[in-house]
Amino acid sequence: MADPSSYRPRPGEIPDSPGVYKFRDEHRRVIYVGKAKSLRQRLANYFQDLAGLHPRTRTMVTTAASVEWTVVSTEVEALQLEYSWIKEYDPRFNVKYRDDKSYPYLAVTMNEEYPRVQVMRGHKKKGVRYFGPYGHAWAIRDTVDLLLRVFPVRTCSAGVFKNAARTGRPCLLGYIGKCSAPCVGRVSEEEHRELAEEFSDFMAGRTGTYIRRLEQRMTEAAEEMEYERAARLRDDIEALRKAMEKSAVVLADATDADLIAVAEDELEAAVQIFHVRGGRVRGQRGWVTDKVEDVTTAALVEHALQQLYGEETGDSVPKEVLVPALPDPVEPVQQWLTDRRGSNVSLRIPQRGDKKSLMETVARNAQQSLILHKTKRASDLTTRSRALEEISEALDLDSAPLRIECYDISHLQGDDVVASMVVFEDGLSRKSEYRRFQIKGFEGQDDVRSMHEVITRRFRRYLAEKEKTGEWVDGDELSDLKDDEGRPKRFAYPPQLVVVDGGQPQVAAAKKALDELGIDDIAVCGLAKRLEEVWLPDEDDPVVLPRTSEGLYLLQRVRDEAHRFAITYQRAKRAKRFRASPLDDVPGLGETRKQALIKHFGSVKKLRSATIDQICEVPGIGRKTAETIVVALAQAAPAAPAVNTATGEIMDDMEDGTPETTAGAPGEPVPAGAPDERRGQET
Repeated sequence: MADPSSYRPRPGEIPDSPGVYKFRDEHRRVIYVGKAKSLRQRLANYFQDLAGLHPRTRTMVTTAASVEWTVVSTEVEALQLEYSWIKEYDPRFNVKYRDDKSYPYLAVTMNEEYPRVQVMRGHKKKGVRYFGPYGHAWAIRDTVDLLLRVFPVRTCSAGVFKNAARTGRPCLLGYIGKCSAPCVGRVSEEEHRELAEEFSDFMAGRTGTYIRRLEQRMTEAAEEMEYERAARLRDDIEALRKAMEKSAVVLADATDADLIAVAEDELEAAVQIFHVRGGRVRGQRGWVTDKVEDVTTAALVEHALQQLYGEETGDSVPKEVLVPALPDPVEPVQQWLTDRRGSNVSLRIPQRGDKKSLMETVARNAQQSLILHKTKRASDLTTRSRALEEISEALDLDSAPLRIECYDISHLQGDDVVASMVVFEDGLSRKSEYRRFQIKGFEGQDDVRSMHEVITRRFRRYLAEKEKTGEWVDGDELSDLKDDEGRPKRFAYPPQLVVVDGGQPQVAAAKKALDELGIDDIAVCGLAKRLEEVWLPDEDDPVVLPRTSEGLYLLQRVRDEAHRFAITYQRAKRAKRFRASPLDDVPGLGETRKQALIKHFGSVKKLRSATIDQICEVPGIGRKTAETIVVALAQAAPAAPAVNTATGEIMDDMEDGTPETTAGAPGEPVPAGAPDERRGQET
């Protein structure tokens, strides 16, 4: 008997979305399939105290060895997929949810003189149009009840029909308008068959045309002041829309298609495929792959097509393949698929309608698959330990780098230069230790000089903390790492490894900064994005880690997180600068003249120091306007810079109190007019 806690998903892994789930035993056989409006809530019920479970459920969860799920967009899709899997796997623990017959269909008996709408089970009959299957017969009856007011097709049995024809009196449905009463001759055989055809077309998915026709008739009735008829048509349209929600199929017209979606980041890609046959999802598969090269989404799609259909022929290759991006060029791939099938195959991107909606569902599954893969890989203790050991061996470190700090520079053509510092401890991100920096000592696109400044400022603070404690901080003297309120000092912990985003120049700048501060026991390396090479100081050749290396994967995650944190801050600063320009308060100064001023002087700071005569040199700026600008900028001028009361020195605007999720130590001065990153916002 298995312990359910041994395969219970970790908190946060299960999405709070509709979907279908499968329990498998130790031999990978599917033993139970279920659907849920919320996968997270439903699956949580299986992993409670065993004593609180139903005996059959308790037997199922102790027999199972794993659980997996597929996300869908609606409960209708979940119902359809649940049925498909139950029919495919015949799980032993699903017996009690079946009615010992078969799943019901909505059938229209077009083989009869007066077609009838009814629930049918069992083998399909010739001349009968089937829609479904459905999980419950009551779902069919609810749908039919909504549609009968618009399509009053016969639903009675043969005996009731004959009795009404004999007596000349219709049944109750005929009296209330939910049957056209062909039994008493209210409509002819041809008219009733036409109603049945319209009903079938609507259930097959051709809904838009009919609803638009009703809307047009409703408008015409209102214009002719036939308000009762317009109101009835309005109610008919509402009934049809409710029925569409209840009886929607995955794809209309019994479409055969494969839908392929890709979710990716800079390191990995997840591919998900839904196989749709007869308009319903009949299967699903997917995988996660490492990006061994810089490939586009189109290239990933092409690789997926090759893997899917490389050994398939005939009907195994569907008539239609829907993808998020077309291979370039697309003609050879499409011809290859056509040759394998033996007839034309359409390879395209869905643009609208049900296919686009279903593609979005497949894409959500791909994204969920990628997130789940990363969560498992990053949270696995054995994997993290192996990654740290591989980094230690590759960089020839004395021990595994339990704390890694990574730095990245971000700017827009030399403006708004910022830097980020992210921290990973034991292979996991520690967002409370994240910091961000403003680079204000110079202007221009000089990443090397910026990196030198950031490393200098960060470790100058570290040395200041060391001086206060009187000893090097090694992580054990926790009492020496607290401020007066018991919180960790912001730069008290030293890393074992500093990673910079870049190659030899950035690594040399970081190493030079550490050498100038007299720090010689912190390793430095750089990760170049183009070829994912690891650069070390004073080395002419990079260290090349295998693409499958867990150590390289960890370094990539650290580098990408630093890049994300830096560019997010840089974009926020840029957006705020454009939103809150002091020139916005100058009356009569439009966008054209504001842009001319900034272009002429280069920045608001230089404009603020300009004289009235110098401002008048800008085309379109007269003396009166220049005087108004000078007054407005003087009123909006920042206060004097903050001063360190302990040393008497002006603070260096380090912007170092910027954890992403928690506030920094209180009471530390921040330059006026500069972003206060302890709060994550500007003051």
